[in-house]
Amino acid sequence: MKKNVIVKEIKIEGKEWEKCLDGAFKKKNKDVKLDGFRKGAAPKDIFIKKFGIESLYMDAVDSAVETAYKKLLEEEDIKPVCEPKLDVKSINEKECVLEFTFITAPEVVLGEYKNLKVKKPTAKVSKEEINEEIERLRNQFAEIKVKEEGSKIEEGDTAIIDFKGYVDGKVLDGGTGENYPLEIGSHTFIPGFEEGLIGLSVNEEKELNLTFPENYTEELKNKDVKFEVKVKEIKTRVLPELNEDFYLDLSYEDVKTKEEFENKVKETITERKNAEIEDQYIEDCLAKASDNMKVDINEEIIDDEVHRMMHQFEDQLRMQGLNIEQYFEFSGMTHEKMHEHMEPEATKRIKYRYLLEKVAEVENIDVSDEEANKQAEEMASNYGITKDELLKAYGSLEVVKYDIKMRNAIEIIKG
Repeated sequence: MKKNVIVKEIKIEGKEWEKCLDGAFKKKNKDVKLDGFRKGAAPKDIFIKKFGIESLYMDAVDSAVETAYKKLLEEEDIKPVCEPKLDVKSINEKECVLEFTFITAPEVVLGEYKNLKVKKPTAKVSKEEINEEIERLRNQFAEIKVKEEGSKIEEGDTAIIDFKGYVDGKVLDGGTGENYPLEIGSHTFIPGFEEGLIGLSVNEEKELNLTFPENYTEELKNKDVKFEVKVKEIKTRVLPELNEDFYLDLSYEDVKTKEEFENKVKETITERKNAEIEDQYIEDCLAKASDNMKVDINEEIIDDEVHRMMHQFEDQLRMQGLNIEQYFEFSGMTHEKMHEHMEPEATKRIKYRYLLEKVAEVENIDVSDEEANKQAEEMASNYGITKDELLKAYGSLEVVKYDIKMRNAIEIIKG
């Protein structure tokens, strides 16, 4: 058994156990109707005679567990890092004996965590990257305009079309549309469809004879399909000129010339790259320092972290209007596969956490209430909320203190 595994047995007896049994009786009796008594009004002795005292044990244990757990934490000064394992050793009408297996924080022995000699590259920005970013910004602010009469569809245009598809001589289910905006080159439709519209003008009609690709749905893959298409309107993207109006749209009030704009774009790209480099540098430092330390992490701690990650993932899915069952259905993932997939990341997170906590301990990193409150005020201001609202979201000022400690520990490891 590992040093950080603590097994404690506790007996709940006498009035304490009787109180648990009474609570269980009141809970169960609510839904019980015995002859001669109103629903929920049967006396305890009559209830026990009918159902047996054993019928109260499981609910009584639930109550006893809460009492026993609090008592052990207070009396034994145990600080578990994950849910304890519970075993009911014995139970009768006089007592209940429970055994808790607690997992506390494992021992951490730091190795080298300073002067790690991790290389940190310098951000370099090429002319090509600057041009690509400028084109991205121009496309972001592009205007969509209707093309002049007589114009033809070109790559990048948006064609407003009516279309109807036929397979085996029958109208294709879901294969029709009216006034459908299709960007040519977006590869929204099957291969050959968008390419077949290039060169058409408004009010022109065309029949496209195509084949569904191999990777399409089972019932349609490799099948021939005929589409009747009519062009209703053609729109094109008009990119803004590189002038002061465009620079103002980007909130670059101090930029007047193309050269100044290119320098501004270069600065933005450099800042982004520096942030990415910094994130990777921190990751590399933490990885090396955690590889240098010794810690034996219990499977239960890893399982607990995986479950926390899975709950976070479920919350993210809910924000997208999905649930975990739907995700499993379309991804082919299972609960077991996801658990296995998340274990390496969970293990890494735990190692980093224990590393930073140990560094904070040996380096005597302390955070005052004043410092934590100042940080909380700054964060609240950035989020546009009050400090009290931020602390409520965080849980307490202690959580803010912990975050500051961890960041200070990272700074020490970075060197």
